[in-house]
Amino acid sequence: MMSMYTKNINTHLVEIKSYFKVAISVDCVIFGFNNDELKVLLIESDLKEYKGKWSLLGDIVRPDEELDEAAYRVLKARTGLDNVYMEQVQTFGAINRHPAGRVITVAYYSLVNIEHVELKKNNNDLHWHSVKDLQNMAFDHKQILETCHERLKQQVMVQPVGFNLLPKKFSLRELQNLYEAILDVELDRRNFRKKFLSMDLLLDLNEEEEDVPHRPAKLYKFNFEKYDQRKKRYLGIGF
Repeated sequence: MMSMYTKNINTHLVEIKSYFKVAISVDCVIFGFNNDELKVLLIESDLKEYKGKWSLLGDIVRPDEELDEAAYRVLKARTGLDNVYMEQVQTFGAINRHPAGRVITVAYYSLVNIEHVELKKNNNDLHWHSVKDLQNMAFDHKQILETCHERLKQQVMVQPVGFNLLPKKFSLRELQNLYEAILDVELDRRNFRKKFLSMDLLLDLNEEEEDVPHRPAKLYKFNFEKYDQRKKRYLGIGF
């Protein structure tokens, strides 16, 4: 005769097995900056439910894989890049967010220099899209994109993460255009330049832009070594 204790254990095991009918995925919001626009790398969905719609790059997490490893795997497979800035942002777990069943996804955002990206295409299209022009997307990816964009807006005001989107040598005009694209605001040119130069974290290269249709501007680099020495006292950027 089965004891009440044994019956409870067996019931509990059945419940546990049912809980494992849940998949975990990662979705990567890969930001780039080009033509003075903040862009995101998207792929055309291959699911019939979302035919003709764009989705973020992602994949199911393998049983023997850490979350961060899965996100870097997706990024490497599609862009060919290593050593890229990436941050885990939020988990999305709405019951009906995926047509295949219960899939909980962990969202990451990464920042890449588009000039360094060699897109790895399979059967479906892979494209850079302007963030501000995107409307309807597959799954809940519009919500994920907006959440990661808000996180990026917060981060660029307190950390120099935005420089991952720029070439190593940049003009103050390019730097301001970057901040305006991320924050979706128009910034006063004089105040912006005064603020950044006063922080003494930009290294003047004594070089100018070449082959530009306007008056060549001076080029700078961000001094990451000096920032690392000061970051405990760094209070962020206030425009």
